[in-house]
Amino acid sequence: MEKQTTVTADIDFAEAAVPQSSRRSVLTMFMIMLGFTFFSASMWTGQQLADSLDFGGFVKALLLGGLILGAYTGALGYVGARTGMSLDLLSRKAFGSKGSYLPSAMISFTQIGWFGVGLAMFAIPIADELLGGNPVAKWGLIIIAGVLMTASAYFGIKSLTIISYIAVPCVAILGVVAVVLAVQRGDGTFLENFSRASGGLTVIGGAGLVVGSFVSGGTATPNFTRFAKNGAVGAITTVVAFFIGNSLMFLFGAIASIYVPEGARNDIFEVMIRLGMFVPAIIVLGLNIWTTNDNALYSAGLGLANIFSQKKKPMVLISGIIGTALADWLYWNFCGWLNILNCTLPPVGIILVLGYFLNKKDYDTVKTARTVNWFAVIGVVLGAVVANVVAWGIPSINGMAVAAVCYLIGYAAEKK
Repeated sequence: MEKQTTVTADIDFAEAAVPQSSRRSVLTMFMIMLGFTFFSASMWTGQQLADSLDFGGFVKALLLGGLILGAYTGALGYVGARTGMSLDLLSRKAFGSKGSYLPSAMISFTQIGWFGVGLAMFAIPIADELLGGNPVAKWGLIIIAGVLMTASAYFGIKSLTIISYIAVPCVAILGVVAVVLAVQRGDGTFLENFSRASGGLTVIGGAGLVVGSFVSGGTATPNFTRFAKNGAVGAITTVVAFFIGNSLMFLFGAIASIYVPEGARNDIFEVMIRLGMFVPAIIVLGLNIWTTNDNALYSAGLGLANIFSQKKKPMVLISGIIGTALADWLYWNFCGWLNILNCTLPPVGIILVLGYFLNKKDYDTVKTARTVNWFAVIGVVLGAVVANVVAWGIPSINGMAVAAVCYLIGYAAEKK
């Protein structure tokens, strides 16, 4: 009797386009993308905006930055859903089979970094508030959170969906409650408090903060929208989710910031503690970070799988171990570098979008004959330099413009 071999299906399709039979509903895609945008760091950005802009400037910065971020992520969401390909598979088409290692390494490196920072963002304030900053307690929380968040990324899109369905309504409801309590307990009207902003930030600068707060994670949008039913669903759910999710986080942070004592304005956890919301504060902090962290680790696993020609799951485990082990160091030493690296990813995204729209007929298969597209590689390098060096305008837009020009020059040269 012959021995039968059981083949385990790859439900995350690391090496293939997602077939229609494995696509998800509109509601599921919306919840996944909305959960992706619920992140405490966005609340901190909202506090920065409230400290430096009046209400009119705040709204203008929010709308301008939201439109830019929505257009960028929406385009990537469309391409991911239309092709069924992850960021790494799209990179093979636009950058070449070996050239794709650059964007895969960039997204993996930044997402592991933010994963580690997120763990510390959860553990440090809770350990400080509950246990007097005990280092053993802090590391215990980091390890527990690291194991749970790594597990949800390890099991893939199904577990990401479950976490999102739990986290999105919890964060939205508790955030609204925090805002209502802050307004009720604060002195003065909403607009009066906003008018106390110290200045020093323009609307363009504020929009830059809005875009920069999540443009890094937004570049990984195709990793999730490839499970959408079609391109329209991928684009629309992404745009709506990013605009609503980010705007809510900015608004929660801004309102909480202007209605609490000055000493509590450094951390959203402390803000909610001052409002007497200790348990909700832990829930909001944990779920905010979890929904972003598991998505970040999922993207890192896909990127490393592309570089090392390995399965996604072991790469997720390795990424989770590295991020957890370095969490405390990353939090205190690497946030500035991660913000710099955020500017390197938008050039990747714009090239992926251009690559698809200029070569649609080549996207019927994940295979590519090209080894390296040097114009794409150079575009990313130059775009990253310009984004970090040029002070004028919005860094991400500057970087995308340079990368697009480089890629289009190469495309035109090849057509001649």
